[in-house]
Amino acid sequence: MIGKVQKFISEVAVELKKVSWSTRRDLVEATWIVILSSVLLCGFIAMTDFVLSKLLEIIIG
Repeated sequence: MIGKVQKFISEVAVELKKVSWSTRRDLVEATWIVILSSVLLCGFIAMTDFVLSKLLEIIIG
Protein backbone atom coordinates (compact mmCIF):
# COMPACT_ATOMS: atom_id res chain seq x y z
CA MET A 1 0.00 0.00 0.00
CA ILE A 2 2.73 2.47 0.97
CA GLY A 3 4.62 1.51 -2.19
CA LYS A 4 1.63 2.49 -4.33
CA VAL A 5 1.38 5.86 -2.57
CA GLN A 6 5.09 6.52 -3.11
CA LYS A 7 4.79 5.56 -6.79
CA PHE A 8 1.79 7.85 -7.19
CA ILE A 9 3.62 10.80 -5.58
CA SER A 10 6.68 10.29 -7.76
CA GLU A 11 4.49 10.13 -10.90
CA VAL A 12 2.73 13.34 -9.85
CA ALA A 13 6.11 15.06 -9.43
CA VAL A 14 7.15 13.95 -12.93
CA GLU A 15 3.92 15.24 -14.46
CA LEU A 16 4.18 18.58 -12.63
CA LYS A 17 7.58 19.13 -14.23
CA LYS A 18 5.87 18.90 -17.65
CA VAL A 19 3.33 21.63 -16.87
CA SER A 20 3.86 25.01 -18.52
CA TRP A 21 3.07 27.49 -15.78
CA SER A 22 1.66 30.91 -16.66
CA THR A 23 3.69 34.00 -15.92
CA ARG A 24 2.56 36.41 -13.24
CA ARG A 25 1.68 38.98 -15.92
CA ASP A 26 -0.52 36.49 -17.79
CA LEU A 27 -2.27 35.54 -14.58
CA VAL A 28 -2.97 39.18 -13.64
CA GLU A 29 -4.31 39.94 -17.15
CA ALA A 30 -6.58 36.89 -17.09
CA THR A 31 -7.84 37.85 -13.64
CA TRP A 32 -8.78 41.36 -14.82
CA ILE A 33 -10.58 39.89 -17.82
CA VAL A 34 -12.63 37.64 -15.53
CA ILE A 35 -13.44 40.52 -13.16
CA LEU A 36 -14.47 42.82 -16.03
CA SER A 37 -16.56 40.10 -17.67
CA SER A 38 -18.30 39.38 -14.36
CA VAL A 39 -19.11 43.07 -13.79
CA LEU A 40 -20.46 43.45 -17.33
CA LEU A 41 -22.57 40.32 -17.01
CA CYS A 42 -23.88 41.51 -13.65
CA GLY A 43 -24.84 44.85 -15.19
CA PHE A 44 -26.57 43.16 -18.11
CA ILE A 45 -28.56 40.86 -15.83
CA ALA A 46 -29.54 43.74 -13.53
CA MET A 47 -30.65 45.88 -16.48
CA THR A 48 -32.62 43.01 -18.01
CA ASP A 49 -34.28 42.29 -14.67
CA PHE A 50 -35.23 45.95 -14.25
CA VAL A 51 -36.68 46.24 -17.76
CA LEU A 52 -38.63 42.99 -17.50
CA SER A 53 -40.03 43.89 -14.09
CA LYS A 54 -41.20 47.28 -15.40
CA LEU A 55 -42.82 45.60 -18.41
CA LEU A 56 -44.56 43.16 -16.11
CA GLU A 57 -45.82 46.05 -13.96
CA ILE A 58 -47.26 47.70 -17.08
CA ILE A 59 -48.89 44.47 -18.27
CA ILE A 60 -50.38 43.55 -14.89
CA GLY A 61 -51.44 47.06 -14.18
